[in-house]
Amino acid sequence: MRGTSIETLTPFTGEIIAFLTVLCWAVGSQFFEAAGKRVGELTVNLVRLVLAAVFLCLTLLVTRGQLVPWDFPLENWGWLALSGVIGFALGDLFLFKAFVEIGPRISMLVMSLSAPVTALIGLVFLNETYAPLQWLGIAVTLGGVAMVILERNGTGPTRLAVPRNRIVKKITPHGVVMAVLGMLGQSVGYIFSKVGMQSGDAMLDPIAATTIRVLAGTLGVIVIFFALGWWPKIWQSRRDAKAMAFASVGAFLGPYLGVTLSLAALHYTSAGVASTIMALTPVMLIPFAVFIHNEHVSVRAFVGTLVAFSGIVLLIL
Repeated sequence: MRGTSIETLTPFTGEIIAFLTVLCWAVGSQFFEAAGKRVGELTVNLVRLVLAAVFLCLTLLVTRGQLVPWDFPLENWGWLALSGVIGFALGDLFLFKAFVEIGPRISMLVMSLSAPVTALIGLVFLNETYAPLQWLGIAVTLGGVAMVILERNGTGPTRLAVPRNRIVKKITPHGVVMAVLGMLGQSVGYIFSKVGMQSGDAMLDPIAATTIRVLAGTLGVIVIFFALGWWPKIWQSRRDAKAMAFASVGAFLGPYLGVTLSLAALHYTSAGVASTIMALTPVMLIPFAVFIHNEHVSVRAFVGTLVAFSGIVLLIL
């Protein structure tokens, strides 16, 4: 049910914006995968965070008259900064490694576990409670993801069912671990950002909060670059105009436009409806895998993705 206290432009404004959010994230992940294959995951993460920070700061300058939300309490800055380092600097680094190794479709499906994992973290650290139906949703989501990642990689008898013009994307244990680590980074980062956005009984501006997270994540990646001695590689990467273009488009579609649209969706419809639609990202990635990457998507993988999505719906109810 859509909220009735918020004036909408059309009867389905929030739903339309939520679907546009999913489209931005799905298309953005394709660009990140392409850039990561050319110049490496660390370079892509830094470029996209720097660009996202610029986009967000300019947006704040227009909407709030300041590039950075200096008026936020120091404690909130601390929680949001920690959230940015864990979610963007570390979590997304692992996610981009998974993009390159097992592809966006499987990576984002594993990332859908962020919803139940975040719920479990909230249960332990924020004393949140859940109804039996939501616990069922957690179990169903886990089962759906397991159906896909435990599927055989097109070997043996199953190989006969794969058309010759289709590519079987191998689901490697290392790639799955990278995706799981990315999912954990997102979940922990989300919990910290939720704490950081709370100021007394009020919630702070989410776009301003996202700006702090992205700035902190950018600094975190820079520290990682120094620790690993990665600067020569990014200096060389600047010559790859195509990779930089891919990363730039991904940065605009994902951490900037996607995040902004997701917040707008929450404004025009209920959190439950918006979150359910935005959980469709792994389903949206299936056509990209089939028609753009010529990837073979089995019936089991398709059904497992839908099962995982239905589990998220139960969790949000």
